[in-house]
Amino acid sequence: MKLSQRITHLTKDGGDGWDVFYRARRMILDGYAVTELTIGEHDIRTDPTILEAMDLSARQGHTGYAMVPGTDLLRDTVAARLQARTGVPTTRNNVLITPGGQAGLFAAHVAVCDPGDVGLYLDPFYATYPGTIRGAGAVARAIQTTAEDAFQPRANLIDAAADGAVSLLINTPNNPTGAVYGRETLDGIAKLCRNRDLWLISDEVYDTQVWDGQHISPRTLPGMSERTLVVGSMSKSHAMTGSRCGWVVGPEEVIAHLINLATHTTYGVPGFIQDAASFALNAGHALEEQIALPFRKRRALAVEILNAQNTVGLVPAQGAMYLMLDIRATGLSGEEFANALLDTHSIAVMPGESFGSAAAGHIRVAMTIDDERFCAALSTICTFAADLAKKQVAAT
Repeated sequence: MKLSQRITHLTKDGGDGWDVFYRARRMILDGYAVTELTIGEHDIRTDPTILEAMDLSARQGHTGYAMVPGTDLLRDTVAARLQARTGVPTTRNNVLITPGGQAGLFAAHVAVCDPGDVGLYLDPFYATYPGTIRGAGAVARAIQTTAEDAFQPRANLIDAAADGAVSLLINTPNNPTGAVYGRETLDGIAKLCRNRDLWLISDEVYDTQVWDGQHISPRTLPGMSERTLVVGSMSKSHAMTGSRCGWVVGPEEVIAHLINLATHTTYGVPGFIQDAASFALNAGHALEEQIALPFRKRRALAVEILNAQNTVGLVPAQGAMYLMLDIRATGLSGEEFANALLDTHSIAVMPGESFGSAAAGHIRVAMTIDDERFCAALSTICTFAADLAKKQVAAT
């Protein structure tokens, strides 16, 4: 029996970029002690007060089918949050609650892309982006950014690749690079979208994790609220990764169609999870800052460690829970380096190539273990890289 090309071609080359991660997990299952610096999973789990709210809601009976668009309470809460942060008028009619940000990304592309349309995205990219676009039936087309530009996108390069495109997907603060797009960058992107009549899909799941600069939602820019779909999530801001609760915010007409899509696909998010999300969002900035604080602290520790050596380069880590490290001085690719590091020191990191060709010669380090072990692992990475670089020099 034949399977659809849409499902068999989600990952273009048959791989999904997670080989090192899977190998590290197999080693753990085999009894090896592996230091994992791979995925964006908080080492401090969901706050007990959020879990108590979730438990209370479930015990009070909110365990049946919830409203497909989301509960009025959560939609109102998300709308109020975005309006307060951006100044853009937002109501529940602009909000669809989704089973996590990933479902929101897929729904957003289904909303704006017909089969065969081109969906643009930036390289480096979160590993699911091209597959998400292909899953919506569109053609995924990457535009490279560069380490020399601190992975800030250039509007002229996007414009050069935009023929046939109907959408552009961006992510700031960015996973995997840690870049926060500045006003000049976003103004250029907004102008391009208006001139090219593109939908902008803005992945803003790391909006509470900004260490340097300011998060600007492109929905706030002139002429952009009517052509921007914002994807958000409870996963990173409130350490609720397993709860699978996110949203899409956009024009009312789009949201109305996305509600119809949800009726035929996900059929909503459990009510007790939505109640917990409402509680968490209403807890305010203090809780969000508490959850972001370990990563802010580890980023400062990392800068200190990396400034004390000259082999491993740090791409400006302005936001999110990751560091993008330049290991090109070793002469190895990111994949070769990550595999060698896992073999010799049982430290697992993500190769830059997992996130596209623009990150070749880099590794992504997740700041997701306790401070002491994180600093020890990062110091080991630097020493390991320095030894490899010396061998590289000696061989040339």
